Amino acid sequence: MAKVDIGTGVNEKIPDGLRLSDGSSYRVLVVDDSMFIAKQLGQIFTSERFEVLATASDGAQALEKYKELHPKVDLVTLDITMPVMDGITALEKILEFDKNAKVVMVSALGKQDVVKKCLLLGAKSYIVKPLDRRKVLERVVTVLSR
Repeated sequence: MAKVDIGTGVNEKIPDGLRLSDGSSYRVLVVDDSMFIAKQLGQIFTSERFEVLATASDGAQALEKYKELHPKVDLVTLDITMPVMDGITALEKILEFDKNAKVVMVSALGKQDVVKKCLLLGAKSYIVKPLDRRKVLERVVTVLSR
């Protein structure tokens, strides 16, 4: 794990993607069947010095990649509606494999009932599409700091 110079300038903001303890990057697995959303999330994360370890376009790939990359993954962003295996099933299977996984669900507006179910199953938070950079970072930083 490479340490990163986080700067010491008086007005310099430390990027959200860096651990305060050692300056290393938080590592994220981005899961969404929309290439546009996956790319958008990736850009938000890399702009704040998170490391996007991998992306997946369905729940089955997400589970496979999570198992392959475990324990290096600090956070998973997981779309709810996807082909092959949906996000709810993927959430359950990821948490079966690693009960301490930090998963943030990504959902379209108007899916509050589904989001609530995900939170009850063990998701740590949720992000609503269309994505708002500030809200994405707020939710992710809150989850990582717990």
